[in-house]
Amino acid sequence: MTHAFNPTILREYDVRGIVGKTLTREDAWALGRSFGSLAGDEGARTIAVGRDGRLHSPELEGALVDGLMESGLNVVRIGVGPSPMLYYATEVLGVQGGIQVTGSHNPPEYNGFKMLLNGRSVFGEEIQELGRRSAAGAWSDGTGTAEHADVLDSYVDRLVQGFRGRGYRVGWDPGNGAAGAAVEKLVKKLPGEHFVIHSRIDGTFPNHHPDPTVEANLADLKALMSDNKLDMGFAFDGDADRIGAVDSSGRAIWGDQLLMILSAPVLKELPGSTIIADVKASQILFDRIAELGGEPLMWKTGHSLIKSKMKETAAPIAGEMSGHIFFKHRWYGFDDALYAAVRMIEAVGESGRSLTELMDEMPKSVATPELRFPVDESRKFAVVREVLERLRSDGATVNDVDGARVNTPDGWWLLRASNTQDVLVARAEAKDQAALDRLVAQLDEQLAKSGVERTDAAH
Repeated sequence: MTHAFNPTILREYDVRGIVGKTLTREDAWALGRSFGSLAGDEGARTIAVGRDGRLHSPELEGALVDGLMESGLNVVRIGVGPSPMLYYATEVLGVQGGIQVTGSHNPPEYNGFKMLLNGRSVFGEEIQELGRRSAAGAWSDGTGTAEHADVLDSYVDRLVQGFRGRGYRVGWDPGNGAAGAAVEKLVKKLPGEHFVIHSRIDGTFPNHHPDPTVEANLADLKALMSDNKLDMGFAFDGDADRIGAVDSSGRAIWGDQLLMILSAPVLKELPGSTIIADVKASQILFDRIAELGGEPLMWKTGHSLIKSKMKETAAPIAGEMSGHIFFKHRWYGFDDALYAAVRMIEAVGESGRSLTELMDEMPKSVATPELRFPVDESRKFAVVREVLERLRSDGATVNDVDGARVNTPDGWWLLRASNTQDVLVARAEAKDQAALDRLVAQLDEQLAKSGVERTDAAH
């Protein structure tokens, strides 16, 4: 027997598609067969499986588990919860890996699979290899078993273990995503007053789309905070590995700003440590880490890539603009939005200021939002290469760790190819609007030379 996946679902960091169109029950079963065979080849015997609250997750999980068992793997099913709860389960259950069935921050019709094996994320070429195994039917055969384990309470207990913070008035919005039950339990264990909305897990996401990096999705949280005069608020994506935050004045706090606040107490305890952020982060962040006595490291965008770099550099904390915050300090090294929220409450308390005051004190800059524009798959990496070649021949100051990040006296601009979609991504940051306009004009000029036009409709 063999099975061919729709190639569009084999992404850089996970397997993901539209259920009933590009992703089916048969795909879930075949992924179980392929992953189970890979895991068996590496000596794994048991893995944990969790799922989010999407309507099709139970069916996909069932098919996945069938495939895993038919490949000889034993499965521990942990039920519905955030992806970080699955990551936690792989640390404490004595298993050799894990798979979370989740559509993450995507619309309700999407679903997918995030995979871990022997302490690493399965991503990139390994995901393509799973596709090749499936197409060839290169599967091991066996008869695995399945059992259930409830880890929700121990996960929540672990989130607050060693908590050093004080009580605040805090708002929480899990967005009807998989973190709802965990948040309800978590707030009972934290000091202060807590106000929770949209905690019922509902895969149709009836209140708003669960992506806290889109400011429109923070409207309900902002209203809750304004109505109740709260100190801070947190929102999560569909599987709670990405965090959004809001201060008492209603300002959204982005990934690099969160990392600035979170890094301060870590660097106080571990001076000289490497702190990693992705290439989309503000220069203000990298400057601030150096000022705090840390070693700033700019790295490639992508949670799997950041996790690998953290291991390599022994970084205690890392973050992405997309709201993934990774703690190795007092944690396990994976991205967990609930744990990041707990550490934010701690960090604000330790600063001696309110979150709003911390935001007021940050250096000001003007920046574009993330600009995204469609480019054919066959051209997206080529365009970036062409831009890099021209910049180098012009003697520009450029960092090519992930695309082209260009530093000028006005500020910086970035152009990179998305690893997950047929788009180019751009961003620019400057000291004032006139400087920002000059940076964007440079970006447009480089794109035009490669035959790409940036349009407002493509943002």
